[in-house]
Amino acid sequence: MSGHSKWHSIKHKKAAADSKRGKIFTKLIREITVSAKIGGGDIEANPRLRLAFTKAREANMPYDNIDRAIKKGTGELEGVHYEELLYEGYAPEGVAIIMDILTDNKNRTVAEIRKLLSKHGGNLGESGSVAWMFEKKGIIMLSADKYNEDEIMEIALEAGALDIKTEEGMIVIYTSIEEFERIKNILLDKKMEIENSELARIPKTTIVVNPEKAEKIIQLMEILEDHDDVQTLATNLDYASSLA
Repeated sequence: MSGHSKWHSIKHKKAAADSKRGKIFTKLIREITVSAKIGGGDIEANPRLRLAFTKAREANMPYDNIDRAIKKGTGELEGVHYEELLYEGYAPEGVAIIMDILTDNKNRTVAEIRKLLSKHGGNLGESGSVAWMFEKKGIIMLSADKYNEDEIMEIALEAGALDIKTEEGMIVIYTSIEEFERIKNILLDKKMEIENSELARIPKTTIVVNPEKAEKIIQLMEILEDHDDVQTLATNLDYASSLA
């Protein structure tokens, strides 16, 4: 788990540039559309849509864009059909990569992702090749500068959190998928400012590589995440130890 917060920090630094290029909006619109298609367009009754809506508003997406994406998902407006896929593979040094994909053309997407991996010394794996190395959990982040870890730990553990760590200036609360939203709401009810919250794939164990190779692997992660069809990406590289 020690690498997750580091990867989040890297993504956070990229976020402003991605937003200017429309990357974040593209990914969020797809997630909103698929969430509405699967669970309906009622934000209050659809937890997945509610999380996507929250992230869209945090990214300053205009409400009209969100509304259109929801209506495309529910069929009120004509829209593109997106397919949800899970791609698994390896970066150099045997580092595992797992990607959640939303695409309107899986043949194009798999060819592009395979090419990117191959170009940077990785390869696309078979289904199930690395998924077993990860667990899907809820993650809630608060600034360690604003809050006391002991105070947050007491609240979170009492609420049913799985674990709490302080990493990269963040207090990171890990929850089960089922308890994610409830624990998040407990923190919000206490007027706590959440820096980020998401459902993420967390590696059960991590790999340490030398700094030079770690930098190249991180570059590959960034290239993959910039692909419009890659919604989320997880790896078992231990960033903190590899870059120390």
